[in-house]
Amino acid sequence: MKILHVITRLILGGAQKNTVLSCAAQSASGHEVHLAYGPIYGPEGSLLEQAQRSGAMLHEIASMRRAVLPWRDLACYYTLRRLIRELKPDVVHTHSSKAGILGRAAARRERVPAVIHTIHGLPFHDRQSWFVHGVYVAAERWAARRCHRLIGITQAMCDAFAAKRIGKSDQFHVIPSGVDIDEFLRDTAPRDVTRQAYGIPDDAPVVGIVARLDPLKGHDDLLDVLPNVLARHPQTRYLFVGDGWHREALEQRAGDNVIFAGLVLPTQVPSLLRAMDIMALPSYQEGQGRTLVEALLCGCAVVGYDVGGIGEVCIDGETGRLVPTGDREKLAGALIDLLDDIEERQRLADQGQRHARERFDARRMVEQIEQVYHDVLEQD
Repeated sequence: MKILHVITRLILGGAQKNTVLSCAAQSASGHEVHLAYGPIYGPEGSLLEQAQRSGAMLHEIASMRRAVLPWRDLACYYTLRRLIRELKPDVVHTHSSKAGILGRAAARRERVPAVIHTIHGLPFHDRQSWFVHGVYVAAERWAARRCHRLIGITQAMCDAFAAKRIGKSDQFHVIPSGVDIDEFLRDTAPRDVTRQAYGIPDDAPVVGIVARLDPLKGHDDLLDVLPNVLARHPQTRYLFVGDGWHREALEQRAGDNVIFAGLVLPTQVPSLLRAMDIMALPSYQEGQGRTLVEALLCGCAVVGYDVGGIGEVCIDGETGRLVPTGDREKLAGALIDLLDDIEERQRLADQGQRHARERFDARRMVEQIEQVYHDVLEQD
């Protein structure tokens, strides 16, 4: 089978990790895999090196940009059509909003037998103006008519599209975004060694977040509730892992209790997660919360806002603490409760690890995606 994946940017993010994992597994299975992507820029980090090792043949599309740029977007559309005509893929699988809209349009125009799109997150959300929100919804409706299947990484993603009348019921499949489980279960640097490297005392509680530094990821909300947490647990440290355009603004607000680890190698993430007591993700826009899955695999308790598909990873009272989106009082309460109660924290972490191993294995994800490909191709 010849497969072409199309994604907007290969930055360090959940959608990109999902795509590169798929490329690697499909290449290992003997398929001819290609990956088209736009220029990689900015402080968030790059997955280019991992993509180069995946076995996929890479195609950088210079005109593929995240922002709406009509002339570049038109050039990107025609470039994708030329690439599809050259490769003649059996499957075009698109990821992220811009690549999804242009890629699906180009693939349908070139009569690709199977056109698939994965919904990694919602391009529309409540913090947008009504006009921008409406444009994104209209564009996704248009693009949904130009593909055969829509894969939601959580049921919440499919439900959100269906609620906006995007796509038809028989197009949707739920396939959780898989993680390389072995990578997060294998031994890492001891917890105390990692803490010492960042100047964290052995007895200090650590609340961490692994996410790009972006206003929608909720770092500001964590800083808002830090005084409440410190009033109860004065030795608490925040550990912010990741980088992004919002870093300077966050550093201006942060005090001595906040540690910016910055951009780290993916191989360092498991040891950092094991150095935390709680991994919090008070995000305002999230498809699944992949870093929450990774935290659970590392035996770390989790707290998240009830947005997107986070509730399918962080099940309140079972695998973590789920907080109403934007409710800082309850966010502070959840963090303090778990810092107070070590046994409850461990119980949630243990149950969460079992849940993550059963539901979010990358091998299962790849098998299910390939079955979707075959289903569409066989119908043809």
